[in-house]
Amino acid sequence: MRTLREVSVGETVKVRRLHGEGAVKRRIMDMGLTRGVEVHVRKVAPLGDPVELNVRGYELSIRKADAELVEVE
Repeated sequence: MRTLREVSVGETVKVRRLHGEGAVKRRIMDMGLTRGVEVHVRKVAPLGDPVELNVRGYELSIRKADAELVEVE
């Protein structure tokens, strides 16, 4: 299992599954990270948190803890 946190800068991946429960999972889905969506990792902050993504034509920054809940292929 590979998570969004492990993806390298410049790589494009597809969301396979979301982990987590309740409000956390709902918040991730509300940000546009749903199954089958392509995600491009634009950059990572110097200390590794947050991660900047390009999702559905807009830029999104998420924390490492949230990125760990997104399984990708």
